[in-house]
Amino acid sequence: MTSTAATPITAIDATTVQFNRIYIRATPQASWDAITRPEWTEKYGYGGRVDYDLRPGGRFRSMADEAMRQAGMPECVVDGEVIESDPPRRFVQTWRMLMDDGLKAEGFTRLTYDLVETGGVTRLTVTHDLTGAPNLAVLTSGAAADQPGTGGGGWPWVLSDLKSLLETGAAFSRAT
Repeated sequence: MTSTAATPITAIDATTVQFNRIYIRATPQASWDAITRPEWTEKYGYGGRVDYDLRPGGRFRSMADEAMRQAGMPECVVDGEVIESDPPRRFVQTWRMLMDDGLKAEGFTRLTYDLVETGGVTRLTVTHDLTGAPNLAVLTSGAAADQPGTGGGGWPWVLSDLKSLLETGAAFSRAT
């Protein structure tokens, strides 16, 4: 008899530098706003509100929503610092996951958003340099999406949800 249990996901399953690219039928400014403004970020992905000081050296925090807090998450689930801000074209920041001590110990990673208008759509490229953060790399890659308790589909899921929200007015993660 063979087992149908899922194989555990390991850091080998995720790359050190992850590139995600999507095309969104929205302007770069609308896409920028959806990434950086709290009234937008709570509508897609994991639903937390962001708090950005969009100047180089400014603080970044992603706050847990009520469901996340009830599940035992800290109030602030991700923090970092703004490195570069060129609205609505390029945004670079540090990014550290605070959901548990192991992920927090992996330290700050580097996250870059590049937005380019092309043919009436925005080409959004998200580059996440996860050097030295192998466990976070697994989570953000989406490699563990089907594993219980792993946090979902990472950047591919979040960016797909962002695209749905901007193009249809509704994120698939909030479908009823």
